[in-house]
Amino acid sequence: MSNDSHGAVMHTSSGLKQPYHLVDPSIWPLTGSLGAGLTVFGIVQAAHAGSWLFLYAGLAAVLATMFFWWRDVLAESRTPGLHSAIVRLGLRYGMTLFITSEVMFFVGFFWAYFHFALFPEHVLGTATPSWPPAGIKTFDPFGLPFLNTMMLLLSGCTVTWAHHALIEGDRKGLIRGLICTVALGLLFTTCQAIEYSEAPFHFDGGGIYPAIFFLATGFHGFHVIVGTIFLAVCLGRASAGQFTPEKHFGFEAAAWYWHFVDVVWLFLFVAIYIGGIGSSGG
Repeated sequence: MSNDSHGAVMHTSSGLKQPYHLVDPSIWPLTGSLGAGLTVFGIVQAAHAGSWLFLYAGLAAVLATMFFWWRDVLAESRTPGLHSAIVRLGLRYGMTLFITSEVMFFVGFFWAYFHFALFPEHVLGTATPSWPPAGIKTFDPFGLPFLNTMMLLLSGCTVTWAHHALIEGDRKGLIRGLICTVALGLLFTTCQAIEYSEAPFHFDGGGIYPAIFFLATGFHGFHVIVGTIFLAVCLGRASAGQFTPEKHFGFEAAAWYWHFVDVVWLFLFVAIYIGGIGSSGG
């Protein structure tokens, strides 16, 4: 601030721009919320009425939102000056809170499972209640579920390999690690589809155990699909040279998400597959 020859106050710029990125108005948070709500409503309709229309519509809305929203975010990340250091820090906080909300989402399924597993008389009402309920033949945890567990654990190693390669400036290692991780994610989804096709119980009309099993493992499978798409996008960006050792939050967020998926599966495997073996288990 200074005075001119007439004594008027003159304001001069410090030359520093504010470091925050004010995002443009977007419709995608609204469409994503509506799609998620429609998906949950579709699950209820599929379970009680056998209608899958709303579920398919909700999933389509969620996937479309993911595509267009990610497209906008990628365009922002390539615009110079938008994703400053403090903006990237805010994105990290946001991703941390998102994963925390996902943790609480799965806590609900585990809560329901352990409620009935520890106190089966609350729902079964029989003289000698058991969990799983009588007549339910469970999966052998050391068959296909164990193979799935090993694949997810290995994928956690390969995505870490890719991350370290990126930090070291090894682009080939980054791409190879991502290819392996995406391939393992696809294999996991394929094996889970096979497992569902061979399930000795069914989601609709099968009682509380099948409902919890398919909801918990099914939502986890959906998260694996989302994570695989997330990493496939990162693979495309890595091939195009859009990541640097200093600036690669998109890949970092995908790696965090994938490790979260790994950890949730370990809890599911121990609690539902191994802990779910009962007197009626197979």
